[in-house]
Amino acid sequence: MAGRDLRALFSTNDRQLEAGEAFTNRQLQWELVAAALTRHLRHTADPGFDVEDLEAPRDNIMVFHGVGGIGKTTLSRKLEAALAGAEHRPAQWGEPTWAGERILPVRIDLARSAGTSFEDLVLTIRAALSSLGRPLPAFDVALRRYWEAQHPAEPLEEYLRRGGLAGRFAKAMPQQMQSAMADVAQALLLPGTVGTAIGQLTGSLVRALRERRQTVRALAGCERLADLLEAEPDVEALSFYPHLLAWELAQLPADKRIVPVVLLDTFEDVGDRTHRDLERLIQRVVWLMPNAFFIVTSRSRLQWADPHLQGQLDYTGAAAWPGLATPASTVPAARTGGATTRGRGRQVLVGDFSPEDCDDYLARRLSRDGQPLIGSEIRQVITGRSHGLPLYLDLSVLRFLEIRRTREPVPADFDHDFGALIARTLSDLTPDERHVLRSISLLDAFDLTLATAAAGLGHEAPAMRLIERPFVRENPFGLWPYHLHGLIRSTIRSADDATDDRWSARDWERAAERALAALGAQWSAHSGRDRMLLVGCLRQGLPLARDFRLDLGWLADAAWAYVSDSVWEPIAPPSRTGADSGLETAADALVELLAALARRQHEHRSVTASRLTTVVRTGLLPADLHEMAVYYLAKAHRDLGDSAASRQGMQLVADGGGRLAPAARRGLVHLARLAGDFPTAYDTARTLGWAGRQHRVEGDILWPHAELDRAAAAYAAARDQAEQHGVAGERATSQAHRALVLAFTDPAVADDELHLAEQLLTGLDLRATSFTVRIAALVRDAGTLRGLESARALRAETRDAGITAAEAVLELSLAFHHAVLGERDKVRAVVDRLRELARTGDYAYYADIAHYMGGVPLPAPSPAHWLDGPEAVRARWYQLVQNRRAHLRVDG
Repeated sequence: MAGRDLRALFSTNDRQLEAGEAFTNRQLQWELVAAALTRHLRHTADPGFDVEDLEAPRDNIMVFHGVGGIGKTTLSRKLEAALAGAEHRPAQWGEPTWAGERILPVRIDLARSAGTSFEDLVLTIRAALSSLGRPLPAFDVALRRYWEAQHPAEPLEEYLRRGGLAGRFAKAMPQQMQSAMADVAQALLLPGTVGTAIGQLTGSLVRALRERRQTVRALAGCERLADLLEAEPDVEALSFYPHLLAWELAQLPADKRIVPVVLLDTFEDVGDRTHRDLERLIQRVVWLMPNAFFIVTSRSRLQWADPHLQGQLDYTGAAAWPGLATPASTVPAARTGGATTRGRGRQVLVGDFSPEDCDDYLARRLSRDGQPLIGSEIRQVITGRSHGLPLYLDLSVLRFLEIRRTREPVPADFDHDFGALIARTLSDLTPDERHVLRSISLLDAFDLTLATAAAGLGHEAPAMRLIERPFVRENPFGLWPYHLHGLIRSTIRSADDATDDRWSARDWERAAERALAALGAQWSAHSGRDRMLLVGCLRQGLPLARDFRLDLGWLADAAWAYVSDSVWEPIAPPSRTGADSGLETAADALVELLAALARRQHEHRSVTASRLTTVVRTGLLPADLHEMAVYYLAKAHRDLGDSAASRQGMQLVADGGGRLAPAARRGLVHLARLAGDFPTAYDTARTLGWAGRQHRVEGDILWPHAELDRAAAAYAAARDQAEQHGVAGERATSQAHRALVLAFTDPAVADDELHLAEQLLTGLDLRATSFTVRIAALVRDAGTLRGLESARALRAETRDAGITAAEAVLELSLAFHHAVLGERDKVRAVVDRLRELARTGDYAYYADIAHYMGGVPLPAPSPAHWLDGPEAVRARWYQLVQNRRAHLRVDG
C-alpha cells in the first residue's frame, strides 16, 4: 500500500495536494530475489542438507549495492512487504514459486542513525521467530545466560519493550524464554525459581549433556550446545548463538517449518574497511544460519569472497562464498553500470532509473485532482539532470514545492545541482578516497595509474578501494576502464560543497594540472602509433586546459599528431555552461581550431572559414599552431572558390618553412591547376615529394587530361606510400580518386576499386572523400542510370557542404552520362551549371571537358593551358565516351 510523503505534505499549505511515496518498479531485482530464494528453499529441503555442517560453502546471501540515493532502502522495505504477504506485492511482480512455504521477513536497519547494535540484531531475529508460538530452548537458555551476565540490572523484557521489539513482534518472546527455562529446569529436576538460578541451570544442563542423560535428549542432538554454554558469555560468544537458532529451526516439524529472510539494510554503516569487528560478527550470523536467507543492501559490494581478508573475517574466499565471488573473466557488477549479476547472481547492482521510470516517478509523487502537479517540461529537465538517481528526483520534488510557495516553477529552475549529494557520496569515504574522487571527477574516464597521478598520491591503494564503489562504473572495452556515475561527477564538479574538506579553486587547478600532465605522460610513453590513445588524451586534456586556463604543453604536439592522419574524429569538448564564448587563452583557441577542423566534415565550408578566421585573428596560438589555422583556413577558402584568399594563406605558410610548408606548396599547385595552369602545376608537383603528397597531386593533374591510366597509377603509388607511412586518411583519399578515374575506363575494374575505397573509409570521417566515392559509382554506371535521384541528392549535399570541387566533379559525371546516351541538350545544361560554378575563374576547364565529352564545340577558345594542347585532351575524352557507348551498345 502506498505511503504518504510527509516531507512533501509538510512543505506546502495546499490541502488538495496529494503527496505519495511513489515506488518505481524494481521487477528485475524482485525476480532475482525470487529465483535465489527458490534455490535456497530447494537446497535446505534436500535430505543431505545439514544445518550443523560448518564447512560447506554458503549460498544463503544476496547483496544489492548501489550509489547513495539510488533507492536501496526503499527496495529493502518493498521486499520486506512483498515477502510478508501477497497483498503488499506489486501485481507485475507475479506469484512466487514457494506458495506452500512460510517465509518470515525480518528487516534490520544498520544505519548509524538507527543505533542498532549487534545485540539488537540477534534479539531482533529471535523476537521475529516468536511468531512460531513456541520456545527455542537451546538458544533461549544461552541467551538468558548471556543477558544475566552482561545486563544484570536490566531485565530483558524491559529492554525489549524500550527498544520497540516487544511491540514490533508482540510480547511472546519473554514468555517463550521463560517457558524454555522452566522446561529445562523441570527436566533437570531443579527446584526453585528458574530466573534467579540461571547459572545453576546452565551448569546442570551442561553436565547432563556431557553425561548424555535421557532427561535432556531433546537438546542432546545439538552437538555444540554444551560448548557454547561453557564459554564466557560475552559478545564474542553471542555471535555464535545463531547456530543454536539454526539448529532449533531445523528441529521444527514440517507443518511448522519457517524460513527467515533477514534483510540487512545500510550495511555500509557497520564499519569501515579497516576495522571490521562488527562485520565479522554479522558474517558469523550468516554463516551459522545456513537455513536462513539474508538480503544485504549497501553502497558497496561485500568483499567476503576476497581471500585477502583472511584474518579480518572468519570465512573468506570464493570457496566459502561462491555466490559473492567475481570470476576473473568477468566484470564486477559494481562497475558495469547495468543491473546485471556476476558470481552466480548474488552481487547485484541497483541500477539507475530509466527515463521512463523517472518521469513516472515524478508524475506520481505530487498530484492534484488526480493529475501530475509537476508539468511534463519540468519533469523532462529533472529526468535529464538526474541520470536516473532517485535521490535527485526527491530533492527536485522538494525544490519544486519550495519554489511554488512564491511563484510557479519553470523548467530553468531545475538546471540545478544539489550539494546534499556530495555529502551523501563522501560520507563513508576515507580522506584519501575523497581526494581521489574529487581528482577523477575532472576526467571522463580513468585507470588506476591515471587516477593516482591525478590525485598526486604515491600509492594506488585509495584508488583501488574507490573503484570498488558502485558510483564507479566499468567498461572493460574502453581505453580507460573506469568512469564516475554521471550525476555524481557533475555534482562534485558543479554543486556548492559544504563539506569540511572541500577544495578551494587553487586545489581544483592543481588537480587539473596533475591530470593534464598524467594524460600527457600516458600518451608520450606509448610506443608506436596509437590513434585511439591520442584521441582519448586530447578529448580529456583539451577541456582541462581550457577550463582551468593551463599551458598547452604536450597538447601542441598531440594536435599535430591528430591532424597528420586526416581522420578527423569528433574531438571538441562540450561548451562551458554559462561561460563567455570568446577566446581568451591559447587553450581556448586550440579547442576551437581542432573543433572547426573536425566539424568541417559536417558543416558548410563557410562556417569552417568563419571559425578559423576567428582563431587566426586572436593571435593566441604559438607560431606553429597559428600556421596550422592559417593553412586550413586557406583550404576552406579554396573549397569555397575564393582562390585569392586561399593563395595568400598558402603562400604565407609555404614561406614560413614550418611543418605545413610542403602541404602549402601542394595547395599552391592545386590553385594553379584550378586556374587551368597545368604546366606550372605539373612542374611544381614533381618537386613535392611525400610530404607534399606528390603522387596524388600528379594524379589530380593527369585525370582532367583524360590520361586516366597514368592518373590511376599515380593514385595507386600515393595510396601505397600513405600505407607505408601509416596515414589512413591519405590512403583512403588516394584510393577513392583511383576508383573515380578507373570508373571512366572500366566499370568492372572500378567495382573492385570502389569496394576497396569503401573499406579504407570505414571508421574515418572524410566528407569530401566520401563524395568522391559516391561520384565514382555514378561514373561507373554512366549510360545505365535509370534515374538521377541519387545524383540530385548528392548535388544538394555537396552544396550544403560548400565543397565546390566535389560539385564540379559531380556535374562532370552527369555530363559523361548524358554524352554516352547522346543527350546533347542535357550536356549543355550541365555546361551551364559548370560555368556558374566557374564564375570566379577557377574550375573553368570542367566546362571545356563537358564540351569535349558531348562533341559540342566550345563557344570561345579555352583559357586553360593543357599539357599537350586542347585537341589531344578533346580526343581522349571523346574517345572515352565512345568506348562506353560501344560497351553498352548504345546507338547514335
